[in-house]
Amino acid sequence: MKIAVSATAPDLDAEVDPRFGRCQYFIIIDAQSMEFETLDNSNAMAAGGAGISTAQMIASKGAEVVLTGNCGPNAYQTLSAAGIQVITGVSGRIKDAIEAFKEGRFQSSAQPSVGSHYGMGVGMGPGTGRGMGMGGGRGMGMGGGRGMGMGMGRGMGPGIMPQAAPQAMSPEQEMEMLRSQAQTLGQQLNEIQRRLEELGKGS
Repeated sequence: MKIAVSATAPDLDAEVDPRFGRCQYFIIIDAQSMEFETLDNSNAMAAGGAGISTAQMIASKGAEVVLTGNCGPNAYQTLSAAGIQVITGVSGRIKDAIEAFKEGRFQSSAQPSVGSHYGMGVGMGPGTGRGMGMGGGRGMGMGGGRGMGMGMGRGMGPGIMPQAAPQAMSPEQEMEMLRSQAQTLGQQLNEIQRRLEELGKGS
């Protein structure tokens, strides 16, 4: 069985990336032999449609299961249509996540874990539109990702509250997920600041 895991770095000691469509890497692992290959996610910086494109890429690799932090509706629908089992709410080291899956400690997700504008903020974040106002903004991202210069709507949007915990998540796992989200929000803010400085220099 091939398992695809969203990853922050290209090795088994990396952390599970909380994003699906816009994670930096995927690691495709053979559950029996633990042999794996690493994929750079070329959709990470896409203006839109990252969730669908990433799901199609994973399906083309023959993966049967996806382990990730969160998965939006477009990516979820594409994966489900390809017969791929989706498990969200996964965090920690990839090596540990694989072992937990093999021991039957995860449950399949019956639905997407986040809305379609998850991670619409500028830069690195998963946040559910926490970046620069989801909803009324000029959002182009699809299915759970980040994008550049998007979602410049009014105010902070409805995604300001932390995401509810997915199914079968212990308080410790939820704390880990929220820490990860907080870290990613910090990365978002840094990316916004960097972009603002770039724009200031260019004006």
